[in-house]
Amino acid sequence: MKGKGLFNKDIQWRNEKELVKKRLEFRKELYEDKMKNSIRWLKQTHKIPRLKKKIARINTVLTSKAKSKDGNNMK
Repeated sequence: MKGKGLFNKDIQWRNEKELVKKRLEFRKELYEDKMKNSIRWLKQTHKIPRLKKKIARINTVLTSKAKSKDGNNMK
C-alpha cells in the first residue's frame, strides 16, 4: 500500500485531540461507504478495508500514548 509509512509517521506526531477528530472523520466515512456498498452504489469497494486499517492504526497510537502517560504508575 503506497503511502502507508507517511500516514503512520503523520499520526505519531499528532496530539490526542487531533487523532480523535481524525478517527471520527474516518468512522463517518466508513459508515457512509458501508451504506453505499449495501445498496450497490459504492464503486470503490477497496476503500472499506483501508479505512478500517486507518482507524485501527489511530486506535493503536492513542492506546500507546495513553500507556506512555500512565507508564510511570505501572509496575
